[in-house]
Amino acid sequence: MCMEYFSRRIEDLYDDLGTSEQGLASPEAAARLARFGPNELAEAGGPAWWRMLLSQFTSPVIYVLIGAVVVSALIGEAIDAVVVGAILVLNAVLGFLQEFRAEKAVKALKKMASLKAIVMRDGTEREVDAALLVPGDVVLLQSGDKIPADSRLIEEIELETQEAALTGESVPVQKDVAAVEAKAEGEVSIADLHNCVFAGTVITRGRARAVVARTGMDTEIGKIAHMIQATEDEETPLQIQLATLGKWLGIATVIICGLVFAAVMLIQGGEVLEVFFAAVALAVAAIPEGLPAVVTISLSLGVRRMVRRNALIRSLPSVETLGCTTVVCSDKTGTLTHNEMTVTNVYVDGKNISVGGRGYAPEGDFSEKSDNLDLLLTIGALNNDARLDRDTWQAIGDPTEACLITSALKAGLDRQTLDKRHPRLDERPFDSERKRMTTVHEIGGKRMAFVKGAPDLLLDRSTMVKVGNAERAMHQDDREAILKKNEELAASAMRVLGFAYRELGPGDNRETYETDLVFVGLQAMIDPPRDEAREAIARCRTAGIKVVMVTGDLETTARAIGRELGIEGRSMTGAELHRIDEADLEKTVEDVSIYSRVNPADKVKIVSAFRKRGHIVAMTGDGVNDAPALKQADIGIAMGITGTDVAKEASDMILTDDNFASIVNAVEEGRGIYDNIRKFVNYLLSGNVGEVLIIFVGVLMGLPLPLTAVQILWINLVTDGLPAVALGVDPIPADAMQRPPRRITDRIMSKGMSLNVLGMGVLMCIATLIIFRTGYREGLAVARTMAFMTLVLLEIVRLAMIRSAYRTPAFSNKWLTGAVLVSLALQLAVIYTPVSRLFGTVPLAASHWLYMSIAVAGVFLAGTALGHILGKVNAEEVT
Repeated sequence: MCMEYFSRRIEDLYDDLGTSEQGLASPEAAARLARFGPNELAEAGGPAWWRMLLSQFTSPVIYVLIGAVVVSALIGEAIDAVVVGAILVLNAVLGFLQEFRAEKAVKALKKMASLKAIVMRDGTEREVDAALLVPGDVVLLQSGDKIPADSRLIEEIELETQEAALTGESVPVQKDVAAVEAKAEGEVSIADLHNCVFAGTVITRGRARAVVARTGMDTEIGKIAHMIQATEDEETPLQIQLATLGKWLGIATVIICGLVFAAVMLIQGGEVLEVFFAAVALAVAAIPEGLPAVVTISLSLGVRRMVRRNALIRSLPSVETLGCTTVVCSDKTGTLTHNEMTVTNVYVDGKNISVGGRGYAPEGDFSEKSDNLDLLLTIGALNNDARLDRDTWQAIGDPTEACLITSALKAGLDRQTLDKRHPRLDERPFDSERKRMTTVHEIGGKRMAFVKGAPDLLLDRSTMVKVGNAERAMHQDDREAILKKNEELAASAMRVLGFAYRELGPGDNRETYETDLVFVGLQAMIDPPRDEAREAIARCRTAGIKVVMVTGDLETTARAIGRELGIEGRSMTGAELHRIDEADLEKTVEDVSIYSRVNPADKVKIVSAFRKRGHIVAMTGDGVNDAPALKQADIGIAMGITGTDVAKEASDMILTDDNFASIVNAVEEGRGIYDNIRKFVNYLLSGNVGEVLIIFVGVLMGLPLPLTAVQILWINLVTDGLPAVALGVDPIPADAMQRPPRRITDRIMSKGMSLNVLGMGVLMCIATLIIFRTGYREGLAVARTMAFMTLVLLEIVRLAMIRSAYRTPAFSNKWLTGAVLVSLALQLAVIYTPVSRLFGTVPLAASHWLYMSIAVAGVFLAGTALGHILGKVNAEEVT
């Protein structure tokens, strides 16, 4: 930032930078370019594709599966090794493709236009790429230009800049060349530097010359980019939960296998290799091979649904993190509001008239008509230097002036037609000291001066007031009524302008244009809140999510917008935030809902305080100033249309429609996805516990292995895997946004779920071993086939019981219905087709099916009773 330059005299500044008002010579500019580097932000860049791919193999569950592949290969179980290895590769490819596509989508959202700049080189004006600017260059700026580098103004004419992308303040900032008083480090904010302009901001009015002080990564935008790159990504709650689950599964697998190996050697004796095979079969049964792939596929499907709801997810685990969000810290400008100034009230003929619509499109009506309404709007349209792009209805120039053109259009008064009919003859431009602007037009053969400006100052120069069809002397009561209305509107965070006129005589000149005015009325404008944001905030409140507004705007504006949106709680300014230490902020952060006049470091401080209180924080924003906090938050949410590239790079999620309501939709999706993850974790683990107990208890009973390793793999990866994947698209519960967020400390495997999984595992073990013993009278192949089929049928029953606990309608998921039918078909194929030789199965008779049906029905009844005992009515505890 040009903090060292804001207090310098311009002559001293030239000496410091080794330049002059004629700029640099080309050789000197080339030398400085070599020294300082191009005027570009250094991109940290996403990870290399191979790093992105390798990152898919870094969870404890994956480590356990890799170990299973190695062990299976070493003991000659090639089929087991190949199948588990294939699942690992499939999981990695799915995760890699999703993240790779997201990165490509982010790049596609970037604006690729190359920025140009007019610069003084060798004493002449020339256009160059902005990347070639160096400190000491003198640049020429005019309305509509995007400022290419942080610069100190050396000359300006009516200059205003829009700095919302950097400060979050929606109103244009007036600039001048006067030195700013030096203060202690940290006490001068960007908003105070009226003699500096900053890279990435836009000139809305006037023109200027400025000397470049900082380029590239030394600019304000560059410093923010440094902050982003210095912030390391942290694991999401889902990654932590799966890592913990994988660690315990790995430990449990090693311990159980060791115990089985020792127990069998002591109880049964036998060949060491044969006993080792039994232990490997147990390991295969204990590990949910399909879990990583099912989680990845479920998250990928959720990402696809979110894209249809205008949310682009850049990292798969972020999908689930949204579901446990407890705080949304939102920027105001462009996120909760439209970033479009809109006239919402006019005061004329003693009447307060509301104006409908928003933005610059001429859509909306006046609540009532008045005699002088057209006159008021005509003055606003003609006394105006802005324009409207009528294809996109976007402002070109000062947003405050642009909205005056729109308010006139709403009454059928077209600025273009008015300009042709009443051309501008003379003007006195806006001046920050006079705080008013005057234009002269020919109206009905007369010269008329139209004046707009600060209402109080205009009243001081007004001797008459227009009421109805008459001009009459202004009384003290008139002044007090107008000033009172001005105060009321200003208290609602509106920007208020007064409008007056004067008929000019032959002797009038610029010195008399603004004397003895006839006051007409007021127009009040504001950057209005989004209607959908108001509704979304209400949904957040119902869902137990706190919404916090964090903005660079004035406190009065922030509070007024907060009231309209329904954001409740205390407000705090950036100055107050600077005076409070981190420990005290942690104590008060729960009570504050509106932060105003904050800078980028403040936003990071706020997010950090919430996180230290145990909250899962989502931060939304579109400006460069939001990027560090986006990176710091658990979920960074950038705007896809108005968002800067820096914000998008720092985010976990991008809203492709810039709609705050899409955040709530994404949270709802995240909650639904987490429910579905818990469903299939329950489903897969209960089956695995049953398989472990079947092997463990069977071996201890002196029975041959009831199931082979290949049969267990088939169940885990195919007949279990397909329904588990389909569970990922189970419908979102109707009450998903009526319950509070889950706590970060909540485990995927709650106490209730653990008991339920264990209980169902025991029931599945008992039923399967009874069937195995029944079939063993006809031979080992028949017994294993019956046990194999029984276990598959029990898994389907278990699936129905889990969905019932979540009150999910039976046939609400067509994919799940199809997956169950396919799984059954595949299972029958491995019994009744030649493929049976690979699985060691034989065809089953009708009597066998009768025994299995009885066993399955018994488990269903016992499992239902168990569910009620554990409190099945409460799905959270049971599952």
